[in-house]
Amino acid sequence: MSHSTPILSPSLLSSDFGNLQHELAALEQADLRWVHWDVMDGRFVPNITFGPPVIKKLRASSRLFFDVHLMIQQPERYINQFVDAGADLICVHAESTVHLERTVSEISRQGCQCGVALNPATPLETVSYLLPQLDMVLVMSVNPGFGGQSFIPFSRNKISALSAMIKNQGAKTLIQVDGGVSLENAGELVSLGADILVSGSAFFQFPPYAKRYRDYMQAMNGTRS
Repeated sequence: MSHSTPILSPSLLSSDFGNLQHELAALEQADLRWVHWDVMDGRFVPNITFGPPVIKKLRASSRLFFDVHLMIQQPERYINQFVDAGADLICVHAESTVHLERTVSEISRQGCQCGVALNPATPLETVSYLLPQLDMVLVMSVNPGFGGQSFIPFSRNKISALSAMIKNQGAKTLIQVDGGVSLENAGELVSLGADILVSGSAFFQFPPYAKRYRDYMQAMNGTRS
């Protein structure tokens, strides 16, 4: 991962679940590099999506970077399953596990990139001490569980404060933003410090994907020096 070029990671939560293999192929054909898997268990969030067997099946036919966001209780129970399924990066919620450091260390130990997600009301101090060992921090700009929600305004301050915290520590942690991301606010979010943007309905509902991707990258790169 690199700080130099912002990344778009489309969320499959808003894709056609009946044609996931086709959707992944279409993203590759549109020159995207990442795809975001929202894994939900119906306990940590009020929704259920897909698990390791689905990811493993589709891993075999996709070259995309699998950005796996675990919105599940006690994610430490399933780390090895998601690594085995082919996740490139596993992101767990700070609120979902008692021993957060142990969980992210285990992800790294198994050879996978690791991230921590923070719900809107969770303070940045939760991950302050962990930044040197994190590849990514995910700032949730909506309350997780469903797509199509509106961006929570105070997330802007949270993104910029996290960016300053990372710089002050000399860490290389990337910032991902998920929730209410659109073509209209993508440039602003990158200017605040975001490196990776997750877009669901605002991406998948506007085919063709190649044109939508170009539009996003133009907006995102326009704010980079």
